[in-house]
Amino acid sequence: MTISDAFSLHLPPPPSFQGRMQSSAGPLFPPADQDSLWFIQDGCGIVCGVVTWLLVLYADFVVNLVMLLPNKSLWYSVINGALFNFLAVMALASHLRAMLSDPGAVPKGNATKDYMDSLQLKPGEVIYKCPKCCSIKPQRAHHCSICKRCIRKMDHHCPWVNNCVGEKNQRFFVLFTMYIALISVYALCLSFLQVYSCVHDQWNECTDFSPPVAVMLMVFLCLEAFLFLTFTVVMFGTQIHSICNDETEIERLKNEKPTWERRLRWEGMKAVFGGPPSFLWFNPFSALPCLIPSDLSGPSDTPAGPLWTV
Repeated sequence: MTISDAFSLHLPPPPSFQGRMQSSAGPLFPPADQDSLWFIQDGCGIVCGVVTWLLVLYADFVVNLVMLLPNKSLWYSVINGALFNFLAVMALASHLRAMLSDPGAVPKGNATKDYMDSLQLKPGEVIYKCPKCCSIKPQRAHHCSICKRCIRKMDHHCPWVNNCVGEKNQRFFVLFTMYIALISVYALCLSFLQVYSCVHDQWNECTDFSPPVAVMLMVFLCLEAFLFLTFTVVMFGTQIHSICNDETEIERLKNEKPTWERRLRWEGMKAVFGGPPSFLWFNPFSALPCLIPSDLSGPSDTPAGPLWTV
């Protein structure tokens, strides 16, 4: 085995990774440590994540206290309140899962000569090292400068969830955009109904707030809902398109030619959402496994740094 370029830095594999080193019969790129909590300490991402929660809680406040509780119809308030709060909880849960889930990070520092020797590579087989995080770079992995890790099947880094959207958390990001879009539409509909009811009753007993305050709160809610709806519908559509075409946003922007066997349409959906269609797809609390295709465990096709060849 020869090395085509010298290391600029030799880092030993982390202790949690040393116990998972396997021969060529095992996976070439074992997953990162699942026991540690995944959280990106990025100031911009943390602020965006907090703002997201505050805006959802603001919408919940206006819908419940300004519109529903003062309503004369008990059933109208109970049914709409329960449904809106359910969607809000699902949206926030999806946001937490997308933010705190490992997106598919490659273990740091596993690109060492000793580990390479233990892989028993076949003649002519070439693999690449990421010079930024000193890890062996799997196929379709890209390095994120914010996460400071190579991410398997990385789609993009989203500041609103303070995390990369990758192989293992794409499902939660899709659910987050879907539920935010739903509560945005719901809030707009309830706002229009509330305005119609208040105008019809001349603002008498339609809300516990004064008319100027109620109007200001609902106008801000409508602006927020419209902006969120526009953003999340676009993101939801692009994510579904990427999944059905088995092509990440980075691969599309770089116009990378596919060297892997594509999983199209339902096969791609089942791979991301963890199985055949079911109501569990829409539950961010369910622990459906991401079905990782075998070709993601192969060597990278894009040179990313010093390489080894047999």
